[in-house]
Amino acid sequence: MTTIAVIGLGVMGLPMAGNLVKAGHDVIGFNRSPDKVERLVALGGKGALSVRDAVGRADHVITVLPDSADVHAVATSPGGLFDSATPGTLWMDASTIRPDIAVALSTEARARGLRPLDTPVSGGEQGAIDATLSIMAGGEEDDFEAAREILSSLGTTVIHVGANGSGQTVKAANQLIVGGTIQLVAEALVFLKAHDVDPGRAIPALAGGLAGSAVLNRKAETMSGGLFSPGFRVDLHHKDMGIVVAAAREAGVVIPVGALVAQFFAALRAQGHGSLDHSALMLLVEQLSGRPS
Repeated sequence: MTTIAVIGLGVMGLPMAGNLVKAGHDVIGFNRSPDKVERLVALGGKGALSVRDAVGRADHVITVLPDSADVHAVATSPGGLFDSATPGTLWMDASTIRPDIAVALSTEARARGLRPLDTPVSGGEQGAIDATLSIMAGGEEDDFEAAREILSSLGTTVIHVGANGSGQTVKAANQLIVGGTIQLVAEALVFLKAHDVDPGRAIPALAGGLAGSAVLNRKAETMSGGLFSPGFRVDLHHKDMGIVVAAAREAGVVIPVGALVAQFFAALRAQGHGSLDHSALMLLVEQLSGRPS
């Protein structure tokens, strides 16, 4: 039985930790909100009072945190991951953070004798619950192979994409595609409704052709019904688009459509919709079209 510390038991982290328990691992969880730790215990895991407490009892660590600053703080603060993990510990960061931060943290982790992988995930809350996530891993090949069985308990697509930082770069590309596709699905739905076409009939027709996509399949029906219960919040996709835009600028790459979508997320968030699902981009399209739902 492998002992895994999971740091961050939020929308994604808690179901991921639960699936590790189901797979037969000994899971120790820590979260700033104690109620999330209690929920993990109810699922068969164990609770920890601090990062040090969780990491010190584990030989593998998974962090699932909101942003780059959170991962940096958990890793480098006194009593954090770097201070508490024993040499040889395999660290999988399933957060979505800046690629350059991932590279810097992995370099420091390796200098301390740890085995770092950036392993961001895609698939949203439902993918985390169903253990059907797509996991893009960056790091040493041997470390990835050592982590493969654990990661396969969390997702159905587990791919080593390159050196440390590559996983986060692929995740940034993922968020660029997802954000842009949601925006176009929103525009298409508003367009259909303006022409009095029933979205319930149009969506299956679109899904069966070249316009078909996972975004269309998973989001179009709820978007059409004006239902934006969060599976992945606007706040988080706004953060991710900031990562995309910054990384593109650093590489000298032009992403005009992506930059525009980033502004749409910023506008939606500024209007107080940050806690809604990212498919709420449709609200902005309706507003700009003078067709509020």
